Amino acid sequence: MYVFAVFEHANRRIRILGATAHPTGSWVVQAAKNLVMYLDNAGCRAAIGFPQLFDEVLKVDQHG
Repeated sequence: MYVFAVFEHANRRIRILGATAHPTGSWVVQAAKNLVMYLDNAGCRAAIGFPQLFDEVLKVDQHG
């Protein structure tokens, strides 16, 4: 089983974005988009570096 999680260093919170036995690129992209939507609804933005794929997802969703 693969688990996609994000660690918030400021408050030591772990957010589980999903789990699957067979991760695909589209599954990872959708989980990242869900994270961006959650952060946007909470009035926050991701301000850290991610692998290039995540940078592209975050850039598109946060700026247009």
